[in-house]
Amino acid sequence: MSQLGFMEKLLDGVEVEWKPLGEICRFINGRAYKKAELLEQGKYRVLRVGNFFTNDSWYYSNLELDEDKYCDNGDLLYAWSASFGPRIWGGEKVIYHYHIWKVMPDTKMVINKFLCYLLEWDTKALKDEHATGSTMMHVSKGSIEKRLAPIPCPDNPKKSLEIQAEIVRILDTFTELTTELTTELTTELSTRKKQYNYYRDHLLSFDEGEVEWKTLGEACDYVDYRGKTPKKTPDGIFLVTAKNIRMGYIDYQASQEFISEDDYSLVMRRGLPEIGDVLITTEAPCGFVAQVDRKNIALAQRVIKYRSKDERLTNSFLKHYLISSHFQRKLHKAATGSTVKGIKGSNLHKLTIPIPYPDDPEKSLAEQARIVAILDKFDALTHSISEGLPREIELRQKQYEYYRDLLLSFPKPELDVKAEA
Repeated sequence: MSQLGFMEKLLDGVEVEWKPLGEICRFINGRAYKKAELLEQGKYRVLRVGNFFTNDSWYYSNLELDEDKYCDNGDLLYAWSASFGPRIWGGEKVIYHYHIWKVMPDTKMVINKFLCYLLEWDTKALKDEHATGSTMMHVSKGSIEKRLAPIPCPDNPKKSLEIQAEIVRILDTFTELTTELTTELTTELSTRKKQYNYYRDHLLSFDEGEVEWKTLGEACDYVDYRGKTPKKTPDGIFLVTAKNIRMGYIDYQASQEFISEDDYSLVMRRGLPEIGDVLITTEAPCGFVAQVDRKNIALAQRVIKYRSKDERLTNSFLKHYLISSHFQRKLHKAATGSTVKGIKGSNLHKLTIPIPYPDDPEKSLAEQARIVAILDKFDALTHSISEGLPREIELRQKQYEYYRDLLLSFPKPELDVKAEA
């Protein structure tokens, strides 16, 4: 069914009038605060843009203000600076900051939640057309008040509100389904990670006498990539930094830096990384582990490369043990620093690793291969879910946006179309 056909069926032939937002709602500015007015404790929390997202640090105020300077549970707000868009406030009574508008709809013309969806739908176009400012973009109140919003069946307010309510119901359903799926997938990933961690630590727990404990420095050759940082180039040899090393693998998208062939030749003389070598970060972050999986890469500072020199120890087994909580506890105990933890290479080399069945190399390697095979399967499953989760969430979000656009793409009068051409 075409978008127009779908809307015609829902609207049942009624007219749609496009009205400026300033005619169907009020945008009320929040209050600007001086630094001295923001308290560590007080009667009211002060809602800033960051508190909508990851910032859980709140300021407070004891000021008694006009009622329209407060927002309460269910109020429609709009962040107009730095981070655009509408949000339904779902908390207690707070004072909202200057970079937020409280949006007060004319309830005889438009439903609060319908208006929220309209504002959300229009946000991208508004950013592209009316955003101003160089470092912190913002939208002016005058600009947003001129934006046009569709009001179905304007001559029959009761039917108009019924149509709006039906659209809200459909979009709420899609939103709930997307949220439920995201929660379900995130829980599944968390469960798999917990299972993986449990079995890894279980498989890498050894009774006294089963293993020989060797320091990393005794069991492995190593290179600590300290010294002058190579000069970066637009392309060349890929430089793996601490940012690229995740717990268990190298993320080549996290940071994309390159060095020249000349700088690379200097690195080669210090030990060229080979496929299978085990990497561990010493700072920012500390203790992240990965295994080299491709040729022709260079390693940056704060990354130490290990390669087993003991015929009874495999690099893959070493990687899994370095990731385990058994080793990570030892590493972080040896690390120093309050805000940014780090460990010196000399201290890292002293940490111990186990070699199972040390008196029977063949049995030792077979046991390591068995453990590695099991953990690699868990790793592949967890990694697959980790990669699939963002894609699945993105797919659901696109599905939601498709139906939102379908439901909110009201036909405009022929006159408007010609005027815009």
